[in-house]
Amino acid sequence: MRRTYRWLLPHPLLTLLLAVVWVLLQNEVSAGMVVFGIILGVIIPWGTSVWWPDTPRGFRIGRMITYTLMVIWDIMVANVQVAWIVLTKPNSKLRPAWIVIPLDLVQPEAITVLAGTITLTPGTVSADLSDNGHSLLVHVLHTDDPDAVRDEIKTRYEARLKEIFV
Repeated sequence: MRRTYRWLLPHPLLTLLLAVVWVLLQNEVSAGMVVFGIILGVIIPWGTSVWWPDTPRGFRIGRMITYTLMVIWDIMVANVQVAWIVLTKPNSKLRPAWIVIPLDLVQPEAITVLAGTITLTPGTVSADLSDNGHSLLVHVLHTDDPDAVRDEIKTRYEARLKEIFV
């Protein structure tokens, strides 16, 4: 019975998420939209499951929720900081930097979330992942101390992701 279930719903949480997002995007809750959302939630993960050979084994949803709230707060704060930099610093005073972040994360999903977090935060962009997956190249709009930025990314984001993706 379990094999049939996994074949039909290879990623049940993604199925639920896709169905809910579909209904929210429609701006109205109706039986037809819910059914269509469920159909999309079953078909999309099923059709893409061949490209997901290794699903994350340990995932702490509660810690992911707190991580998401922290990232949303960081995005709001960084928006204000970048706006201040853009409005008050002339281009000649900007100190952009390329920073290599050595990674302790090994799971591709965790590395992807880290790279996405960095890119979503204004003022930083995740530019490249090394071939062996052990370091991430990040561009920073303005910094006086690149090592401090590297350390902040490792302690604020990577350490928490290591707790989420067990």
